[in-house]
Amino acid sequence: MKAKNCLIFGGSGQIGLNLIRKLTKNNYRVTVVTRNIHQKSYKIKTQANAGYINIVEANIFDENKIRNLFSKADICINLIGILYEQKKGSTFKNIHSVFPSLLAKLCKEYNLKQFIHLSALGINEAIDSDYAKSKLEGESNILKNFPLAIILRPSIVYSVDDNFTTNFMRLLSVLPIFPLYYEGKTKFAPIHCSDLTDTIYHVISKNIYSNIIECIGPEVISFKDLLERLLKLMNKKRILIPFPLTLAKLTANFFEMLPNPLLTRDQLRLLKYNNISSGKYKTNFDIGIPSVRFFDKEVEKYSYMWRDGGQFSTEKYTSKKNLENKTS
Repeated sequence: MKAKNCLIFGGSGQIGLNLIRKLTKNNYRVTVVTRNIHQKSYKIKTQANAGYINIVEANIFDENKIRNLFSKADICINLIGILYEQKKGSTFKNIHSVFPSLLAKLCKEYNLKQFIHLSALGINEAIDSDYAKSKLEGESNILKNFPLAIILRPSIVYSVDDNFTTNFMRLLSVLPIFPLYYEGKTKFAPIHCSDLTDTIYHVISKNIYSNIIECIGPEVISFKDLLERLLKLMNKKRILIPFPLTLAKLTANFFEMLPNPLLTRDQLRLLKYNNISSGKYKTNFDIGIPSVRFFDKEVEKYSYMWRDGGQFSTEKYTSKKNLENKTS
């Protein structure tokens, strides 16, 4: 059987790297498009054996260059997304709407077997968020140009390489007081990166065609509960206080001036809305790939980096120390 060729955009992030490992391990050939091959290629190359991976440097809006890649591809996977607008060109509209539309057109033109696009959960409800509106527009453009596309809407995706749990633990480790936006009532269904890549692989290997699939973890966790769980895993105590919306907007406005903002006004608006299954679409559970990784158990594996004592606070060292104390 001839190995299928997967063309991946956004392969250097936490989801992309996990997916590359999964695909190449199962004899899929992968071409990864990156904007900076000098910065990203080494990390990408380590995910697969030689011969199964090809790295191409290209501007994602250079249609002439990326067009050539579609002639050799069977499957296209788009994992590119941004959480905030920064430099010129990296706008929500360009990244979440214009670019996916271009990919869908090329998938149709070159008659690809599958086009898998990573969107986001909860965007139907977040009507006042520019991020959500751009995601919805992107989905609509994709389905117009390539009706057989598979759109995956994950909740918060976490792992040791994420920008979610790691950022919160970094902040919680130094701040004595932490704000609870919207009283910490917003609900999430966090899905581990490995569970998400298992879902993507299942969609590819089983040739599943279902326009929208919501990807959720096995638990529903409120924002307040999530912070409390992280604090417990870090062995730290902090004061969590509800933050007035007016003050939250002012701080978000200030953060937006930083190169990598901790919070933007658009993200603050998103936090109003639950990030859980809507009940309107199939989930990864419905298509036979239930999430099996639980939040506390997975985060515990890397939470030691923000504990007092670091790696020496892990069970490996504490149990050894207790044994030494008993025998001395």
